[in-house]
Amino acid sequence: MIDFSLSPEMEQLRKATARFMEEHVYPAEREIGDDGFLPAPLLKSLQAKVKKLGLWAPHMPEEVGGMGIGVVGLALMNEVIGRSPIGPLIFGCQAPDAGNCEILHLFGTDEQKKTYLLPNVAGEIRSCFAMTEPEVSGADPTNLRTTAVLDRDEWVINGHKWFITGAGGASFSIAMAKTDPQAPKHQRFSMILVPIPTPGFQIIRSVPVMGHSGGSGHSEIRFEACRVPAKNLLGPRGEGFKIAQARLGPGRIQHCMRWLGVAQRSFELMCKHVVNREAFGTKLADKQTIQNWIADSRAEMDAARLMTLHAAWKMDQKLDARLEISLIKFFGAKVLHDVIDRAIQAHGAMGISGDTPLEMFYRDARAARIYDGPDEVHRMVVARRILKEFQ
Repeated sequence: MIDFSLSPEMEQLRKATARFMEEHVYPAEREIGDDGFLPAPLLKSLQAKVKKLGLWAPHMPEEVGGMGIGVVGLALMNEVIGRSPIGPLIFGCQAPDAGNCEILHLFGTDEQKKTYLLPNVAGEIRSCFAMTEPEVSGADPTNLRTTAVLDRDEWVINGHKWFITGAGGASFSIAMAKTDPQAPKHQRFSMILVPIPTPGFQIIRSVPVMGHSGGSGHSEIRFEACRVPAKNLLGPRGEGFKIAQARLGPGRIQHCMRWLGVAQRSFELMCKHVVNREAFGTKLADKQTIQNWIADSRAEMDAARLMTLHAAWKMDQKLDARLEISLIKFFGAKVLHDVIDRAIQAHGAMGISGDTPLEMFYRDARAARIYDGPDEVHRMVVARRILKEFQ
């Protein structure tokens, strides 16, 4: 028997989260600066309120300061939190910290957890994840060039990274570096914890991207003879890709459900607008094209939601969900774009103005087809896995 109902506890959590979003988060969007962040005092105040309500860090288990609600619970919470671009930061589950905390919890030593994990989960410090490089395709990370050479009791890291989210305000970085160049290609890389500041860790600039032109959003950095203790190795040597997969799976679930939150909010704005707006003698809601947009949007959002929750369920059951995660990544990104696009079109000129959040959503949505792996790679993964069953 398939049961689509939510537990009473999850219903209450979602209702409490939705109330907080309405009362505190949406009004705070007016305070977002050019860097995409809230003023620090306002952010800390909102985070304290979330912690008091017991809604902090839904991605982490209770023993390290999180909610301990599993992957399905995390997905359901993120659909509500993701309705605002500042929601994840206010609820303590923002990227890249969420993914970094997950792998520290799974692979970190007791000392690493005390130094990096616990304060990161608590929101006392921020972190960054240094993987992408400008000289090689991000779609094929086996070509990464950054190296880490063991010199007695220290790793010496050299390399060039970019699009490193949050590096400017981070207290540490998790760096992906080649430690075993002669090993099979998926066993050449390791992850290493780099405290910030450390001599040799240099932030070159903030890379301007659609919707964010300043601040510390997405940095270009260099490691130049950057030395860290050998004990800063995160997990086993040569298992950087394995650790990365453990990080990216839950991260993609969160992203897809947040995209649904944004799509749902855009959908609601569209519906509210068309039932009140008149053109050529009738309400926009009476036009067949508008009705098609509404029907298509609802069908696509429902499909994306069920696909994402199924992938989350498989992860909670410790089943292989790699195919499902790739499916939801490219399908969810398209649904996000298409629903926002229709909502903007229904609003006309208002839709591209700052009077609604739609233009902000639209700019952010374009990146969804690139980060966490471009759509084309995920389609290739899905097709290869399916065709393998027929060969």
